[in-house]
Amino acid sequence: MKNKKVAVTGGLGFIGSHLVERLNENNDLVIVDNQSSGNIKNIQDLDFSRIDTDFGDITRVNLERIFEDVDYVYHMAAVTSVPQSVNDPLRSNEVNITGTLKVLEAARKCGVRKLIFSSSSAVYGETESLPISEKNLINPLSPYAVTKATGELYCTVYSEIYDLPTIALRYFNVFGPKQDPESQYAAVIPIFIDKILKNQRPVIYGDGEQTRDFVNVKQVVDANILAAESNETGSYNIGLGKSTTINYLFEMIKETMKKDIKPVYENERPGEIKHSVADISKARSLGYSPKNDFIDELAGTVEWFKKLN
Repeated sequence: MKNKKVAVTGGLGFIGSHLVERLNENNDLVIVDNQSSGNIKNIQDLDFSRIDTDFGDITRVNLERIFEDVDYVYHMAAVTSVPQSVNDPLRSNEVNITGTLKVLEAARKCGVRKLIFSSSSAVYGETESLPISEKNLINPLSPYAVTKATGELYCTVYSEIYDLPTIALRYFNVFGPKQDPESQYAAVIPIFIDKILKNQRPVIYGDGEQTRDFVNVKQVVDANILAAESNETGSYNIGLGKSTTINYLFEMIKETMKKDIKPVYENERPGEIKHSVADISKARSLGYSPKNDFIDELAGTVEWFKKLN
């Protein structure tokens, strides 16, 4: 994708900043981010001569002005935490549903070529059918999951009624550099690394035998770019296609960091599912083919966090 103008909502966030870094090589960019969880430091080393920024909220800024002459929109701005959505469902609804609708409407009016929507495996809820394919019925179990499912439905409607090509990527558990371990709602890998670096005992909720599909952020960026360049629409799983228990994850991080620390086990959190692993065969039609370098990628993530301390 060369010499295009691209908009990234949430472009200062964890995944968004990695995408911006890749797109900055040969595109003109506009980033929309209210900096509630994203940070300008995530892209401080980039060439800003080809980047415009708007630090407003997607529910309030003039998106039609921002999307003028934009070819592609990557919509990543969202309240991304399940626990946060449980604690404040109205805010999740405002940002993730109303905000997504405003992004879609502005993209339609501006004649955007394609919109790539960041969705989540959370839309599936608890399922006995593993690995999880796109044929599984959605069964959202949290306000966050409801907002992502609704966003996908709006994308489908805009494709079918308004002729705006859209594609939804259902991320499984994304990890890598730039994740924030300090957030109240931080993801498990940066929390584990941060706690162990501080010689503190991380918390594992439940018995630790719950499984997740951990995929490196670089592979998620690949998936986004492939999705934009393809003619495909609809919903696609983006994971590694491998399951890992939280207990095993903790042991791998502990071994990589050469620390002998035991976790603390606490009760399960509401709205969280027991088992999750992606069937990524449909995404292969996009050209998506993630490498199973989980241990090496985990070690690289640990090294990045070590440099911060």
